[in-house]
Amino acid sequence: MTERERFHACMRYEAVDKAPHWTWGGWPETMERWQREGFDGATMDVRQGADRVNWVGHWFFPNPPFEHQVLEEDETHILYVNHEGILMREMKGNPYSSMPQFVKFPAETREEFRRFWSERMKPDLAARLGPDWRGVLHGLQADTAPLVVISDRWGGFFGPLRNLVGVERLCMLFYDDPAFIEEMMDANADFIIAVMGQVLDEIHVDAFAFWEDMAYKTGPLLTPKLARRFMLPRYRRVVEFLRGRGVEWIGLDSDGRIDSLIPVWVDAGLNFLYPFEVQSGMDVLQVRREYGRDLRLWGGVDKRAMAEGPAAIDAELERVRPIIEEGGYIPMADHSCPPDISWPCYVYHMARLRQVCFEAGGGRA
Repeated sequence: MTERERFHACMRYEAVDKAPHWTWGGWPETMERWQREGFDGATMDVRQGADRVNWVGHWFFPNPPFEHQVLEEDETHILYVNHEGILMREMKGNPYSSMPQFVKFPAETREEFRRFWSERMKPDLAARLGPDWRGVLHGLQADTAPLVVISDRWGGFFGPLRNLVGVERLCMLFYDDPAFIEEMMDANADFIIAVMGQVLDEIHVDAFAFWEDMAYKTGPLLTPKLARRFMLPRYRRVVEFLRGRGVEWIGLDSDGRIDSLIPVWVDAGLNFLYPFEVQSGMDVLQVRREYGRDLRLWGGVDKRAMAEGPAAIDAELERVRPIIEEGGYIPMADHSCPPDISWPCYVYHMARLRQVCFEAGGGRA
């Protein structure tokens, strides 16, 4: 089977030659460690036998990007405007693993938002993908790997808004100025539909995902009641458009503990979620028991087991084996590998996962 055929068969609970599995790879610091431990990107594939998938996530970012502008700098920190227009202070010695301080966001008022949106969020695919954007799309379609379009950081109804105004202000706006919230959400729904309409005029997309990242390890940043009131109608509008244009799989990416939000997303018509962070209390087996086969799942393999070594890796893969064998599930780590995971442990994990997926396919084919 091609990777695309295997992906759709798995999502439909059909027979496969092997269960598909994916990998995030590692953080930049993780890749540096792996290179010291023997990984050679010129001769080795970090996928280690995992299925190929075309993840496209950059189409939805502010365009043109903001100029990188340094305002202050000392021996340990740098204050700068990033490509999204966020003024942030970052540690110079460990920028990828440390949490920056967000000093100011690009659209904290209605006026700033409207200017930002009119200048940076035009659905101009020639500007976003290049002048030969149709050729780019058809090249992706010609590949045998599934095309998964993730509206990364700028396609959703909470995550993108916090990029615009900041978490604290966003959470207050639901009470202080709900009309402003609705204006931003409607603008984003229009933007997603405008971008994807042009894409779907040219090619077929195998899956589409919203991006939210709206939860920490103990629960979401927004109550399910507010998500249902404000977000659900916008999800439905986009989902109905995409499904009407032939996109079968429509889902969502959010880290953290998301279980209380799943009913909202299911009611919106979403049929897959990821990445199900185990350390936040998410368990793909429990989610499957609760929501059944209509909700497909990606991720959910505890990345912390990789740091502990072969015995922990074996135990974790045995834990998720039943849902791999059932189908409707694509196993991969519940996020990118942090630098406490060694290259030998990662290689062992990927080899054992590949073996489990071959066994699962053989048992179902």
